[in-house]
Amino acid sequence: MYDTITIKDLEVFAHHGVYKEENKLGQKFLVTAKLFTDFSDATENDDIEKSIDYGEVSLKITEFLQKNTYKLIETAADNLASMLLENYDLLNGVQIEIKKPCAPIGLPLDYPSVKLERYWHTAYIAFGSNMGEKEQYINTAIDRLNNSKGCVVKKISDIISTKPYGMVEQDDFLNGVLCLKTYLSPYKLLKLLNEIEQEANRVREVHWGPRTLDLDIILYDNEIVDTEDLHIPHIDMQNRDFVLQPLVQIAPFVRHPILNKTAYQLLCDLKED
Repeated sequence: MYDTITIKDLEVFAHHGVYKEENKLGQKFLVTAKLFTDFSDATENDDIEKSIDYGEVSLKITEFLQKNTYKLIETAADNLASMLLENYDLLNGVQIEIKKPCAPIGLPLDYPSVKLERYWHTAYIAFGSNMGEKEQYINTAIDRLNNSKGCVVKKISDIISTKPYGMVEQDDFLNGVLCLKTYLSPYKLLKLLNEIEQEANRVREVHWGPRTLDLDIILYDNEIVDTEDLHIPHIDMQNRDFVLQPLVQIAPFVRHPILNKTAYQLLCDLKED
């Protein structure tokens, strides 16, 4: 659970809406922001520098909504949440509600509004390459990920050389794992990783075959996702030395949410087998 700072019904005159008249003439919006943080350091010494200045946040919200124009208040809320998360290190998450009291609906109602929440999450990404300039593909991918919206690379394991996994004859791999701080959802993160693979000319022709770049979500907080397109935790991570070895280097005590074992315990089990 987080501590909360609430800014309620901040009035902002801005130019968001589907209709040209809304973009041109503008209208009043009411913004409520809940800022999820931790007060413990601030309250220990009564130190404002270790808290979030809600006056400054109110000003930033106002400036952001007046500077930008969006057709959908959903888009405005999403981009506003991203801006706040990226600008305040002490912010763990944010809830944004934007009310539109003057919406041109023509029916008796108080107001329409949209509300969303965004949080920072911790994901572990396995990376590998066994074609061409392997290390260059990996380094380019890490830089691309670190410079993508909503992503901050926090730790990177050593890059290790490993034998191919599976029965396909191919060159040795370079493998590793990185720790990513992100407010992207698992599916948006997967989409981003696929885009980065495509930029490296990744071709999916042979299962467990050679590739210029391989990026897999290994863990995402303690979440469990099991769909046709995405499995978190990675469905075979407990059997892969080239995943567990670098994972243990940067996060030995991160826990598999299904097997209820740490990365270190999984590696020990694999070595015993």
